[in-house]
Amino acid sequence: MMKIAVTGSCGFVGSHLIKRLRELDADIIELDIKNGIDITDWGQVQAAGKFDVMFHLAAKSYVPDSYKYARDFYCSNIIGTANALELCRIHKAKMIFVSSYVYGAPRYLPIDEKHPVAAFNPYAQTKIIGEQLCEGYNRDFDVPVVILRPFNIYGKGQNENFLIPTIIKQAKTGKILLKDAAPRRDIVYIDDVVDLLIRAMEYNQTSYEIFNVGTGVSYSVGELTDMIVGLFGSSIEVKFEGEKRKNEIPDVKADISKAKKLFNWEPKVTVHQGLQRLVGGCK
Repeated sequence: MMKIAVTGSCGFVGSHLIKRLRELDADIIELDIKNGIDITDWGQVQAAGKFDVMFHLAAKSYVPDSYKYARDFYCSNIIGTANALELCRIHKAKMIFVSSYVYGAPRYLPIDEKHPVAAFNPYAQTKIIGEQLCEGYNRDFDVPVVILRPFNIYGKGQNENFLIPTIIKQAKTGKILLKDAAPRRDIVYIDDVVDLLIRAMEYNQTSYEIFNVGTGVSYSVGELTDMIVGLFGSSIEVKFEGEKRKNEIPDVKADISKAKKLFNWEPKVTVHQGLQRLVGGCK
């Protein structure tokens, strides 16, 4: 039986992944600040013990905070990734690194993995540097690496600061106030992301591979709001202020053909089904 290390095991993606791994009777090492293990502290990380595969999920991820607390983001996301990779090198283990949308303003749609990367906020910058570290450890130390680039994940347990939880939370009050209805996003449900993580774990390779994680379809903030309001089935006041975020990207769509081809993976949960699962527990 493989031993699997998971950093950020108590986080949004981590908690869902841990649940699935337990269903598979996996031998798991959990590395999370809530369990007293700081991924940026090499002394604490070293005590993890030997493992075969690491899912590196631990990261600060709320983009607006990356402008306020840039140093914290760089320390956590870059030093944490370097420590995780060094552990993989020591134990001759495979690294599965969950990155993010790192493409900046799209030059074409849908966006494939060959699209140039471009940091457009401090958080994205930390993820690009993390990917470069992964590439270096594969090149210099033969650490097998699979990088997943999720576009926008949503699902149960997500921080209320993110878009979908924010809309649902406000809908419960009968009033929704948002900044901009126009931006379009490719959103993917957490269960489909976990399914891909498991397939990446089982993927037998020694190389450095990158995979997009999305659906290939984008929805505007306004469309998502309308869907959520419709699922509540009650009168909800909706208002958009028309305020655009700094470096806002108007539209993104993922090309997921590589994951389909190599992992035989594609999302099973439609946006309507995913939103229905979330709203169903709120009514």
